[in-house]
Amino acid sequence: MTSILYGRPPLVFDPPGAATQTSPLIPGSAALEDLAPGSLDDAMIYAPPGVLERRYTLALALRALKVGGRLDVMAPKDKGGSRLNKELKAFGLEIGETAKAHHRRCIVIRPEVVTGLDAAIAAGAPQQVEGLDAWSQPGVFAWDRIDAGSALLAAHLPALKGPGADLGCGYGALATVVLRSPAVTSLRLVDLDRRAIEAARRNVDDPRVTFEWADARTLDDAGTLEFVVMNPPFHDGGAEDRRLGQAFVRKAAGLLKKGGTLWLVANRHLPYEAELATAFKRVTPVTDGGGYKLFEATK
Repeated sequence: MTSILYGRPPLVFDPPGAATQTSPLIPGSAALEDLAPGSLDDAMIYAPPGVLERRYTLALALRALKVGGRLDVMAPKDKGGSRLNKELKAFGLEIGETAKAHHRRCIVIRPEVVTGLDAAIAAGAPQQVEGLDAWSQPGVFAWDRIDAGSALLAAHLPALKGPGADLGCGYGALATVVLRSPAVTSLRLVDLDRRAIEAARRNVDDPRVTFEWADARTLDDAGTLEFVVMNPPFHDGGAEDRRLGQAFVRKAAGLLKKGGTLWLVANRHLPYEAELATAFKRVTPVTDGGGYKLFEATK
């Protein structure tokens, strides 16, 4: 029997039995996109919240299922669960549905004919976004726009130099600004999302760059970098988790050499000042506007 488990960490790090873990948010895991049509006996999906991303994921799983294979999909009611039944019916499927603990669960046995898979896959696939002049994909942070926080950071960023890193690089928008400085000798682009790293590879064509599909919090504290730039995440599975950004601040300090500089932008309400003061020798507020705050911190 061939099975997959798809979802976000930390819920699904250990697939049951012989199931194969697939998730763009778990570095090293398999990709739904690579599964051959009709190769799966069953699939368990913890559905993502975004409409295009969710339909894309469901369509890929249905394409990979054998006729008679079982799809078991769940999502919180307020993050797509209430739409699962309707979205699955749009593929021409018969649904069994239950509700428990603010979640909806739908079970489908794949019929011979499933409609609309190609359209759902095309809508959620990597694409060149009009107006951005960049590749991105639904599910990536701020996938179809320039995030306002990153734009604020880009507008105030000086010409950097030496080796550096962009933690949580997304599809590479901020990296293109950093690399305008010829004094930058190398730039590590790190993101937890495989789709972001794949988009960044398309968007950032520079021999000084390396790409890492990794959780930035797990990087070695080498203490060798001259600079780190970041607009750190503060949501885990849709819920706000301020500890994420605080962990990014500590990791930046570990990556930097003495005298190295962190450039950090964050939503104004997030409490990073104490973490910055603990991890860095000098912290300078640069600007505050549009709901964001920007800091320069020196190790």
